[in-house]
Amino acid sequence: MTAPQRAAPSGAIPGTSATVEPRIGMTMGIIGGGQLGRMSAMAAAQLGVDTHVYCTSDDDPGAQVATRVTVGALDDREALAAFAASCDVITYEFENLPWEPIAELGATVPVRPSPRLLQVAQDRIYEKGAIRDLGLPTVEYAQVRDGHELREAIDRLGVPAILKTARLGYDGKGQRRVSSVDEALVAFEALGSVPCVLEEVVDFACEVSVVVARDADGTTAAFDVTENEHRDHILSVSHAPARVDVPTAKAAITLAEQLARGLELVGIIGVEMFVQREGGLLVNEIAPRPHNTGHWTQDGCRVSQFEQHVHAVCGLPLGDPTRHANVTMHNLLGDEVGRWAGWLADDTARVHLYGKREVRPGRKMGHVNVLAPLEGLQTGRRKRRR
Repeated sequence: MTAPQRAAPSGAIPGTSATVEPRIGMTMGIIGGGQLGRMSAMAAAQLGVDTHVYCTSDDDPGAQVATRVTVGALDDREALAAFAASCDVITYEFENLPWEPIAELGATVPVRPSPRLLQVAQDRIYEKGAIRDLGLPTVEYAQVRDGHELREAIDRLGVPAILKTARLGYDGKGQRRVSSVDEALVAFEALGSVPCVLEEVVDFACEVSVVVARDADGTTAAFDVTENEHRDHILSVSHAPARVDVPTAKAAITLAEQLARGLELVGIIGVEMFVQREGGLLVNEIAPRPHNTGHWTQDGCRVSQFEQHVHAVCGLPLGDPTRHANVTMHNLLGDEVGRWAGWLADDTARVHLYGKREVRPGRKMGHVNVLAPLEGLQTGRRKRRR
């Protein structure tokens, strides 16, 4: 294995482990107003939990449904402090946030998942280092900070390879497939010559993911393994359950639970993995918040990922993740959202739109869960801390 050149952050942040006492009318703060914040706020309302969304526009999807909204810059410490003063607990709905202002909030109100986990997840070098520190497998990779390190990385890993920015990449943004040193140097410059990782190309059978929750007492609850298909690097379709054998599904659940425990998660996390053709799993990425590949749980499980996240963050008992139907989740990307009315005519379909006004190519405008009779072994589970 290629050892990471930068260690994952460690150490406690004052205040982030404080106890949260659940009560009717408590306020959960959500930093970020996208569709994940929207669906989390809707789930919170069903549980009698108020939400205060901090976002950059009062027309963001999350702002449309929240109890209260603060509009401000994501690095405005004064506005964030005033926001935090109104909350019993704070969570976030995406990783590309200024880390230090979020960490400072933990001194006065619990932030879940922890700011430390946020810092790990928003940097691919920290992320892979943290995964390997737990003894879990990833693709071979190397840190790249300049052209010299890029040449050394290619000498070690070979080509083709994937060059990714260490930060701010999602849905295929901030990455290039390279087939030679010269091509890699051009790609590095095109990406802004910022710190990157170079990853080997894996010949995998499929990509799967597991969404798992963990509460402050150490109880975990994992949903069934999901198989994912991408189009232009953006998730297009997810199948629950994944079309993998039972040992692979159980191994994926175990791996996700190990990550949740090892990273001291309080909340929910999506863990993406590659299933290798010769057998075995490699962790690709983690996301400590509700995950696109878990949207099927809204209509296919006794508790959705959004409800489960609220449970974990607000100190409520975790729900039962048992699946009661097979589900195929279709993302509505760009102008595909125009077909939403046709989906409504399908009795097996459940439509979820995000309230976004502007349609752009590849933009996630909503999703549809198509239900089918329950088949396949259920591998999702809830485990009490021993």
